[in-house]
Amino acid sequence: MKLLCAPAEVRRLNEKEFLRVVLYGQAGADDRGSAGAAVRADIRRARLAPTRKAWDLLSIALSVMAADAAGRRNLSPDGWTREFDLEIAVAEPTLWNELADLVTDALAFLTTDRWRLRFIAGGAAPSPPAEHIRPPENAVVLLSGGLDSLSGAIDLAASGERLVAISKTVRGDAEKQVEFASRIGTGLRHFQLNDNATVPGGDDTTQRARSIIFLAFGVLVATALRPYNSGGALPLYVCENGFIAVNPPLTGSRVGSLSTRTAHPYFLTLMQDILDAASIGVKIRTPYATKTKGEMLRECADQLLLRKLAGRSTSCGRFQRFNYRHCGRCVPCQVRRAAFLAWGEDDPTEYVYEDLGRDDPDYAGFDDVRSVGMALAAVKDGDFEQWLGSALSWPRLDQREALKDMLSRGLAELGTLHAHYGVK
Repeated sequence: MKLLCAPAEVRRLNEKEFLRVVLYGQAGADDRGSAGAAVRADIRRARLAPTRKAWDLLSIALSVMAADAAGRRNLSPDGWTREFDLEIAVAEPTLWNELADLVTDALAFLTTDRWRLRFIAGGAAPSPPAEHIRPPENAVVLLSGGLDSLSGAIDLAASGERLVAISKTVRGDAEKQVEFASRIGTGLRHFQLNDNATVPGGDDTTQRARSIIFLAFGVLVATALRPYNSGGALPLYVCENGFIAVNPPLTGSRVGSLSTRTAHPYFLTLMQDILDAASIGVKIRTPYATKTKGEMLRECADQLLLRKLAGRSTSCGRFQRFNYRHCGRCVPCQVRRAAFLAWGEDDPTEYVYEDLGRDDPDYAGFDDVRSVGMALAAVKDGDFEQWLGSALSWPRLDQREALKDMLSRGLAELGTLHAHYGVK
């Protein structure tokens, strides 16, 4: 699939061999896509002045989001792997063409697709507002509305970090993002941004690329902070528990479509390579890479605040599908429920499917519940290494043994959950 992703000022609007995606504007025709229609106005309204390279990274991320939505996996030869050929307008095309292989490697790992990228001129970053500001905070934290990002941000604020919170606006989570930011510490400076990626013909629902836009929003704001211009690398915190970040395939059948890599340590290493090669002074930090979700909750520095807010957070992979309620049976819901048990606090979350022990296709027989049960059975039989398989085989993974231990503890938390409900 070929896409040309550029602002409307790049006057190539009717080249039929491409899906034309208008960056930072409206599509203007039914056969075009668009992405980032509001984000430049949002940043200008906030009187921020991000760097040109950060704007270029955002343009790349917006283009990837549009491609991810447009490419239909069911139309690919193998029913999954897509091929993308993108031309993307940036302010510094020479630099990004030199880095194209790094970017495609990261995207290939993230989405399990094949990518070809070519960067063209015409994506000039907007001029900074005449009265722009340089906020004094010295770190950025991604605040999704999820339980991990909530717990992590509470922890970081309690440790004395001066944080700016960045949220990707998602229906059902926007209000809680605002609430969380306002109640952490003395209140965090908070920006909610949206890619607004739309394409003709509907969206692919697998959304494997979604973390790249979240990171790009974080980098964009990070480069506008006062300490960024003082040299060094400004921290960008990704607060995800290690079990979900690695997301080991629970069974052999879950290696592809059911194992996302949005916060995988290898993907974040590749993203850091891109930032370093582009001389963007932002350091991605994952302080909970070797922690389970239960350990994150149990060790959070402000237990009172976490208890007040935890039930409002979102973990479910099907939250919108169930009318903004947790299903209770998907893998993220099971990890959440296991974490509350490990924490030792009552779980106030209302789950659509509460009693996982009920022996029918909606509960214990549901694919995700059964997959967790199969993983637990394999480990119980003494085959932890065999179950783990190639989950940690990727190069340049720091703390490999610590990650292995964390995955074992994460499975144990899930085992306690299944035992609690009598799942067989």
